[in-house]
Amino acid sequence: MSVSTPLLDNTIEPDEPEHISGNINASNNNNTRQPVVLTPTNHGNENRMASTQSDAESGIAGIFRQSTHPIALFFLYFFRIAAIVLYILAETVVDNYVLSTVLVVVLLAMDFWNCRNVAGRTLVGLRFWNQVDDDGESYWVFESRDPSRPANPVDSKMFWIAIYVFPALWIALLLTCLISLGVSYLPIVLLALIFNVTNAVGFTYADRDAKQRWANRVAGGGWGLGGFGGSIITGAVQRGVGRIFSS
Repeated sequence: MSVSTPLLDNTIEPDEPEHISGNINASNNNNTRQPVVLTPTNHGNENRMASTQSDAESGIAGIFRQSTHPIALFFLYFFRIAAIVLYILAETVVDNYVLSTVLVVVLLAMDFWNCRNVAGRTLVGLRFWNQVDDDGESYWVFESRDPSRPANPVDSKMFWIAIYVFPALWIALLLTCLISLGVSYLPIVLLALIFNVTNAVGFTYADRDAKQRWANRVAGGGWGLGGFGGSIITGAVQRGVGRIFSS
């Protein structure tokens, strides 16, 4: 019996490796979604009206919103601004010396009364007037609100701005009137200065008197120390207030 020859006389050669061009994971990359990176932007804040509370409360509208007495604050500035604007535009708009003079004087008188009796009392809790006693001597009387009820900071700030800024504006108009030799309108400017300076001086002394009386009240109490301690505190407070508010 003959020996059969094997069908495969040689060893099995491995297949030649296939050369695949490109990335092996190319097919997988085509199916994967690129990651999305979220970056913060300011597009959502572009249409906001105000970024902070101070921005929301800024401007004239914000001042009146924060005011405790917006009507009194409005008329305090209305009469003063209207008098100055009418004086400046007297020759071009009214074109009548008598009518413009009467209107400016009426506005100044209304501002003087409103500032002394309404605005000062409601906005800062101060009031003053001149009184004549039986002997014929005149003296100033100052009235102030209880320190336990402080004024609104916005009302107080706007009141003192009006008290000191508008006299400075009338002084500037006085200098302009003298330089341009506008003698006909000089009485109006002088009257405006008398009214404005009177209010400025009166409320300044009323505020000083209120602080002095408050200091005396606090020092007199001595914060419950009494005796020697109260006298020491009384002297210290009175000396400090005297240095600050001395004329």
